[in-house]
Amino acid sequence: MTLTPIDETEAAKVPQLLPLFPQGAEVILGKTLEGQLVMPVAPSSREMFGPRGACLISENGPLWVSDTGHHRLLGWQNLPTQDSQPADWVIGQPDFNHEGQNAKGNPGRATLSVPTGICACGEGLAVADAWNHRVLIWKKLPEDNNVPADLVLGQSHFTENEPNRGTQKAAANTLNWCYGVFYHQGKLFVADTGNRRVLIWHQLPEENGQPADLVLGQPDMISRDENGGGTPSASSMRWCHDITVWGENLVVTDAGNNRVMIWQGIPTENNASCAVVLGQKTFDSVEINQGVYFPSAKSLSMPYGVAAAGEWLFVADTANSRVLGWRKPQSILSLQGAESHALVGQIGFQSKSENRDFGLPKRDSLNWSYGIKVCGNTAVIADSGNNRILLWKITNNSESHSRNT
Repeated sequence: MTLTPIDETEAAKVPQLLPLFPQGAEVILGKTLEGQLVMPVAPSSREMFGPRGACLISENGPLWVSDTGHHRLLGWQNLPTQDSQPADWVIGQPDFNHEGQNAKGNPGRATLSVPTGICACGEGLAVADAWNHRVLIWKKLPEDNNVPADLVLGQSHFTENEPNRGTQKAAANTLNWCYGVFYHQGKLFVADTGNRRVLIWHQLPEENGQPADLVLGQPDMISRDENGGGTPSASSMRWCHDITVWGENLVVTDAGNNRVMIWQGIPTENNASCAVVLGQKTFDSVEINQGVYFPSAKSLSMPYGVAAAGEWLFVADTANSRVLGWRKPQSILSLQGAESHALVGQIGFQSKSENRDFGLPKRDSLNWSYGIKVCGNTAVIADSGNNRILLWKITNNSESHSRNT
């Protein structure tokens, strides 16, 4: 990577803010608030440690958060309206004051080890339980503490947690460090990150360990090499992490290749090539910030989260501590390597420091923003490096989906 000076033309641009209230988040969850140093935190009903995912079920709640570092889910029955509001429910620990992988015991129907992606799933909830190498599914939304999951994917039983079920190869019914989960029009999508692929179930699974129907990122269901064992391409992945559908187009963040992949429509064949990438000029380019030190409106550094909000695509550009936005064009093909149209978290496209100049957290600053989802007129941002969740109102989002999870 070359340390290059700031491009004066680029630096002179006055970036447009994403359509989020300029005052910053309306509500901040997590005890670490504005102007306080971020410290490792003990678990409580208010405090989180590196949350990586969140899901607002409807505009008025409930809200579920993957409190990743404490190996648990936190639930609010209604949309929180006050900073540092305590959670109502916990899943994964005996109470709000305990932590530890699988509650310092064995995996079960209500334990977690590094939960990350979380989404509404039919009438229920799905969670990517990454270090248990499985996805947990609740058929109905949990409304109490430690409600046991109904289904497990990636493992044959709730008590198992070996990557790829203890084998060296992947399979249609195994998972390895699965970080992302997404549900759309009856289909379930899982970012099977350690196997460098996305798995798709055409219908919501009904049995434990049910195999997936389709794979992206690999030539078949048993392969798991980085970039399909070859050079980066329009079909390969290195570290896929999050998934959404923008209009009718599938979108996947490929953090390891520092790009976002977009397909025209929803793929129907294994290993289908995407149509365009964001963050890189070409399909075989993969360098952080396109090989230079400072980011730009076109570059990305380990983008983990993604959400669709009407005409906007929001991308959590994690290692640059910012969120970028692209507006939907008439043709998705025109987005190849395109500049983003707006951002939040930084003062300009060439800035990338945590909390802007390594300062204290503010209502509109970010520190390794891992996850972003949109529900109605609320963007929910997992501001992982600040140990908090931001509920940030959208200023003009008449075209956004009622639920994007």
